[in-house]
Amino acid sequence: MTSDLLAPLDLAFWNIESARHPMHLGALGVFSCHSPAAGAHAADLLAARAAAVPGLRMRIRDVWLPDVRLRRDLAAGRLPLALGGAAREAAPDFDPLDHVRLHAPTDDFHAVAGGLMERPLERGKPPWEAHVLPGKSGTSFAVLFKFHHALADGLRALTLAAAIMDPMDLPEPRPRPQQPARGFLPDVRKLPDILRGALADVGRALDIGASVALSTLGMRSSSAFTSEPSGTRLTAGVAVDLDDVHRVRKSAGGTVNDVLIAVVAGALRRWLDERGDGSAGVEPRALIPVSNRRPRTAHPQGNRLSGYLIRLPVADPDPLERLRSVRTAMDRNKDAGPNRGAGAVALLADHVPALGHRLGGPLVSQAARLWFDILVTSVPLPSLGLKLGGSPLDEIYPLAPLARGQSLAVAISTYRGRVHYGLVADARAVPDLERLACAVPDEVATLLTACRT
Repeated sequence: MTSDLLAPLDLAFWNIESARHPMHLGALGVFSCHSPAAGAHAADLLAARAAAVPGLRMRIRDVWLPDVRLRRDLAAGRLPLALGGAAREAAPDFDPLDHVRLHAPTDDFHAVAGGLMERPLERGKPPWEAHVLPGKSGTSFAVLFKFHHALADGLRALTLAAAIMDPMDLPEPRPRPQQPARGFLPDVRKLPDILRGALADVGRALDIGASVALSTLGMRSSSAFTSEPSGTRLTAGVAVDLDDVHRVRKSAGGTVNDVLIAVVAGALRRWLDERGDGSAGVEPRALIPVSNRRPRTAHPQGNRLSGYLIRLPVADPDPLERLRSVRTAMDRNKDAGPNRGAGAVALLADHVPALGHRLGGPLVSQAARLWFDILVTSVPLPSLGLKLGGSPLDEIYPLAPLARGQSLAVAISTYRGRVHYGLVADARAVPDLERLACAVPDEVATLLTACRT
């Protein structure tokens, strides 16, 4: 059996997970159909096709790699980068039926998806699931895909999901070259020094992360972003016309992504005022992930990410000023590059040995609240229409994980002329998530009106 060592950022995602903070990505796709049996047929297809996709057979397990360099490092009292790491390997007993589940009919896909997003993936098996949710009306069904962040970033997850849809002209995932792994235990007499070195590396990473956070302090927060986590989840979704977004962009300037982020800021303002928290003085820090993966290199496993950090201008009452503020902040981040500021926090993973990730994972996850208040991420989708068992995919809502200390995340995808906002929240901290979803199209309408005046 061969294995492929996790890259440092993948290992970080694997180790910051806890029972209340599962680190999986999700996507809720809604398909139209003409038969109540279409959902069951879709589940059968997903299971049959998953067996033929190599990337879906990969599990993650702890490894110790006994090579000459590792032994030399141990003898010198240095911490080898591989020590205490994890690797992907083909699961010898892979059964797709363990990963594809058919549920009872429902009339609320998001209500079911929220409960399913609460549950961590089983770590001893390939870390993904596909939940088929038939609609009670018999005219639609949904599929909730879950992929652990250590297995895939958004683009890689899309490639894996597309591989089990109806055949299209999309490239098949190709595994990276793999190296053999064998069991090995280090000299226990070296462990105290090794552990101290690992914790020191984690401490340096946290110090750099804290310096990024300190540069964004000085704003009033809201209980929506600071409530203690409960481990529960709600999801919600809403779609707006991409043409309307382009109209705003052409009139006010900036990029499509600038407009989509400004819509989030405006929707948060409406929502905070409606729930009685008030938006005055609130400028939540938003982490905007940036993919370092080129479109034609989606095959390699794992994550290729950095990020930007901006303050969302929630307190500003003028919708066009909010857009200008977002545009200015994003332009400033782009000029600096994705490897500076918040992006450097993700890159810190490359400088922490594997054992440091294992020991310091809980510390790093607790520090997420210091770095940002809300995640706002964009997940690319193909412009071609997708189908499953002949049933067309009409809506697709990406769902981001909630790190420790986070109560709300927003993921955005553009698909077939519509922009889909997928919202994930801690159910106890944000019980009125549906109200926030309703504020999104209202904010688009407000921007359109402002552009016409």
